[in-house]
Amino acid sequence: VLTYRLLKKVVAYVYELQAATGKLFDQTVGYIELSPELGEIAANINQLKQEAEGNARLAKENEQRKNDLIMYLAHDLKTPLSSVIGYLTLLRDEAQISEELRKKYLSISLDKAERLEDLINEFFEITRFNISNITLQYKKINLTRLLEQLLYEFKPMLNEKNLQCSLCAADDIMLRCDADKIQRVLDNLLRNAVIYSFENTEITISAQCQEDAVSIIFCNHGDTLPEEKLNRIFEQFYRLDAARSTSSGGAGLGLAIAKQIVELHNGTIVAESQEDQVRFSITLPLS
Repeated sequence: VLTYRLLKKVVAYVYELQAATGKLFDQTVGYIELSPELGEIAANINQLKQEAEGNARLAKENEQRKNDLIMYLAHDLKTPLSSVIGYLTLLRDEAQISEELRKKYLSISLDKAERLEDLINEFFEITRFNISNITLQYKKINLTRLLEQLLYEFKPMLNEKNLQCSLCAADDIMLRCDADKIQRVLDNLLRNAVIYSFENTEITISAQCQEDAVSIIFCNHGDTLPEEKLNRIFEQFYRLDAARSTSSGGAGLGLAIAKQIVELHNGTIVAESQEDQVRFSITLPLS
């Protein structure tokens, strides 16, 4: 009788466990409960269920990212490519074309082809700036000189919108970092500030040491960003203004890449916006 009762209980546990495994992938079931005697097994099964659901969400997000990449690639490459084809077709088909028009069509075609090249290069950044593949090459740099050089290189782009850019930084701030990658961060932030600034306004850049870290702040005058945009601004493929994406914006990777690089340097980057001002603040350890 005792053996029968014991076997009956064991069989009941087996059926209970069999029913529990059937609920592992049932999203309508939040928590799988078992008999008190199977409490430890229940905990393990529920942990396995959570991990399985997490992996399923991750797979779905990865699939969505892949679809986003294809969508953005198709959308952003189509416009400049269509322009190149259109103007080259005009050059081919118009027999009696003036020299002025010929130069104009060639100039537009070249501009669009260069834009096409920029977009293709930017999409390659997705793999180049994968965190698991980046190796930082540290060396000491003069951050002040780097910022001064950046301002000089951006003069033509600033002049297009009649923007002024001022730098407030102590002389010879020395920073140990990967110079190429930090330069990429600063370039992305200033480019972003220029694109989204109101015309005839000023962009300010400041850099100052704070004990064992350096703070770099980019501030420009532009549309105030709502909280929901600030929360997503560092996501890949996220663009503040979809209407500008083809003509002046990129694939929405610049700020995402900047955040990855800063965090690899054990630093932080945050975005703030109020009263028609946008402010990006970077904090990097000095060594």
